[in-house]
Amino acid sequence: MENMDQIFIKAQTLIEALPYIQKFNNKKVVVKYGGSAMVDGELQHNVIKDVALLKLIGMQPIIVHGGGKEISSWLSKVGKDTKFIEGLRVTDQDTMEIAEMVLNKVNKGLVQMVQQLGVKAVGISGKDGATLKVEKKLVNGRDIGYVGDITSVNTELIDTLIANDFIPIIAPIGLDENYDTYNINADDAACAVATAIGAEKLAFLTDIEGVYKDPEDKSTLISVLTLDEADDLIGDGFIGGGMLPKLKNCIDAVKNGVTRVHILDGRKEHCLLLEFFTNRGIGTAIINKGGLLDNE
Repeated sequence: MENMDQIFIKAQTLIEALPYIQKFNNKKVVVKYGGSAMVDGELQHNVIKDVALLKLIGMQPIIVHGGGKEISSWLSKVGKDTKFIEGLRVTDQDTMEIAEMVLNKVNKGLVQMVQQLGVKAVGISGKDGATLKVEKKLVNGRDIGYVGDITSVNTELIDTLIANDFIPIIAPIGLDENYDTYNINADDAACAVATAIGAEKLAFLTDIEGVYKDPEDKSTLISVLTLDEADDLIGDGFIGGGMLPKLKNCIDAVKNGVTRVHILDGRKEHCLLLEFFTNRGIGTAIINKGGLLDNE
C-alpha cells in the first residue's frame, strides 16, 4: 500500500502538469511514431496509452507512423533484398506492394490498441481523401523508384476525423498526379501534416535521447534549442548522420508554423508525458524564441 509521501508526490506531479494541460487544451499535436517503440510490445502499449491520455485531457493528437523494420522483415521473408540509398529504401513495384501491405497492417494494429483504451481512432493512408499528394523523389538525380516527395497536404479528412472526436492514425503512403502509389519517409510525412494542420506540437519518437552537442558525451544533451541555435549547431558541424535530416525537418516545421518540435527517446516509458507535462522534460525541444511557457 502506498504511503502518504508517495501519494503526495503523485499529487505534486499532477499540479506540475496543470499549466501545460491548460496551455495545450484543444491544440493539435502530431506524434511521429517509429523506431524500437514500434516493434517492442510493451513500449508500443505505453506509447498508445500516452496518446490516449493526451486525447482524454483535451488535446487533439494525430499519429503518423512508420514501419521500416517490419517492411524489411517481410521483404526478407519473400526473399527480396532491401537496398538503401542515402537512407531511403529503393522501392520497385513489388517492394511498394509489400510496403503498403505492411503499413496498412501496422496502421490497423495501432487503431485496435487505441480503441481498446476506450478512445475512438480511424486509420488512413495518405491515399484516403487525397490527403498526401506526391511527386517522385530523386536522390542526387537518381531514380529510386516509388519514393515520394510531398507536394501538398489536403487536411479535409484529418479535420473531419478530429471534429468527430477520432484520433487520425496516418500511414505514409501517397499518390502522384497519375494516381500511382508512393512510399513516403515518415518523418517527412509527419512534418508536412503538422505544418498543414497548424499543430502546436510535433513529437518524433526515435531511438536516441535527443540532440547532443557531442554525441560521444551524454552530458551534452540539449533540452531546448531555438531556431538560431539549431542552425548554428548544423553550420558548425556538430550534427551529422541520421540526426542531420531529422533536425532539418524540425527546423522547417517550426519555421512553417509548428510552435514546438520534440525529439524523444521512444524507448523510455511514457516519454511523451514526461516531455509534454514536466518542467525539465527528457528530450530536446526545438522552438521559436517565443515558444516557452511563462514558468519555464
